[in-house]
Amino acid sequence: MKLFSVLAVGLMLAGPVSAQDRGKAIAAFNAGDYATALQEWEPLAAQGDAAAQYKTGFIYSINQDSAEAAKWFRLAAEQGYSEAQVKLSVAFGGGFGVPQDFVTAHMWANIGAANGHEDGSMIRDMVAAQMTPAAVEEAQRRARVCMASNYQDCD
Repeated sequence: MKLFSVLAVGLMLAGPVSAQDRGKAIAAFNAGDYATALQEWEPLAAQGDAAAQYKTGFIYSINQDSAEAAKWFRLAAEQGYSEAQVKLSVAFGGGFGVPQDFVTAHMWANIGAANGHEDGSMIRDMVAAQMTPAAVEEAQRRARVCMASNYQDCD
C-alpha cells in the first residue's frame, strides 16, 4: 500500500487545459493555491474536458479526498486520457477512494501503457506481481474489452 502512495504522489501533473484562465490555474497550482486552481479547472472538468478532469482529480488527491479524485480520474480515463488511466490504476491498487482491486488496477495501468504513458507498464507489472496468472488474464481481457468499446465497457 505504501508503494502506491509513493506512486500516487510521484505521477506528475500534465496535459493542456482549454478555456478558462489556464495561466491563472497553472500559476495558482505552482504557488500551492489549489483552491484557485480548482476554481479554474473544475468548471471545465464538469463540461467534460478530460485534461481538466485529470487536473481536478489531481488536486483532490493532493487534498487527500481520494474518492473525489478517483471520480475525476475515471471520467478522464474513460476519454482515453492516459495520465488519468494510470492514476486510476494507482487508486485501485492502493484502495484510494475506491475498493482495492488488483484486476481493475492492472486493467487501467495496461490501458495507460497502451496509450503511451511511461509509467503504465511499470505499474502494471508491479500489480501483476501480486496477482495470480488467472487474475492477470482476466485483467488483460477486461482491458481489451474496455479499449474495444471506446471506454464504454470498463467494469
